[in-house]
Amino acid sequence: MRTLISILWISFFPLAAAAQGDDLSYRLKKVIKDKKAEIGIAVILDAQDTVTVNNDDRYPLMSVFKFHQALAVADYLDRNGLTPDTEIFIPEEELVPDTYSPLRKEFPEGEISLSVSRLLEYSLQLSDNNACDILFEHTGGPAATDRYVRSLGLRNFAIAATEQQMHDDPQTCYENWSTPLEAAALLELLVTEQILTPTLREMIRQNLINCKTGADRLPKPLSGTGAVIGHKTGTSDRDERGIFAGTNDPGFVILPDGTRYTIAVFIKDSAENPETNARIIADISETVYRYVHDEYRENDIRPGKKHVDQGAGIGFESDYFY
Repeated sequence: MRTLISILWISFFPLAAAAQGDDLSYRLKKVIKDKKAEIGIAVILDAQDTVTVNNDDRYPLMSVFKFHQALAVADYLDRNGLTPDTEIFIPEEELVPDTYSPLRKEFPEGEISLSVSRLLEYSLQLSDNNACDILFEHTGGPAATDRYVRSLGLRNFAIAATEQQMHDDPQTCYENWSTPLEAAALLELLVTEQILTPTLREMIRQNLINCKTGADRLPKPLSGTGAVIGHKTGTSDRDERGIFAGTNDPGFVILPDGTRYTIAVFIKDSAENPETNARIIADISETVYRYVHDEYRENDIRPGKKHVDQGAGIGFESDYFY
């Protein structure tokens, strides 16, 4: 039986200050103006209203795809009657030396058994490349992850390469791609509790909340606000031209009063330095937070509240099936 998953209400109208021409989309475009990069943004507010900027391009996911993988791994466990405590033996040869891997640093000689939940902690919280590829090796590879995410109804993305393949040929990173909105929509499925079992879902959610990378990106302007953020970063190396293929950070944010939004920021082919790329994401995060905190909530433009400027654009409901 097909199960309907109503993800979000996509609205291509200004959300709060249309009369003044100062809507969220306008503000976001000001933040990214004149930056030496292609920057895509998607924001989903309380599963109802959506704003996108430069959403029509394909952005390399980089390590963001470890979130996609984690969902597929959780589904694999569920389908095979396994628990997150299931252990995987890791021989020394699977701990590749020339890649980012806190796992290898901790266990340089390998020959250990670690639980799937522990490997997911390395992969999601620390963005460990070896942990990611070990999980691929035992759960069907990138194709299985791609297939699972497509089963949720998502289409504007692709998962085709492992971390090792991207290391061997950096151009391969463009084969793992997404639109910003598709990444935000996948997060929506997690936080609105429409996929996986509660235990598996909470395991992934907590790993995103405990993410140790990218503190200078989405989380930076939220410090001290009481907001909860879960996110997954992705970062490329600088190529021989001085270009960063991808600097990314999608995540979900829950304010103290329960107002929630998902946000995805992808910076593609950037000639900016790493600090500037991080600051761009932080500035976008602050812009969205200020809008949600100061205007979206105050004007009560939230689910169940019809606040539509009919002359400003069109909206449609996107229903995903699996």
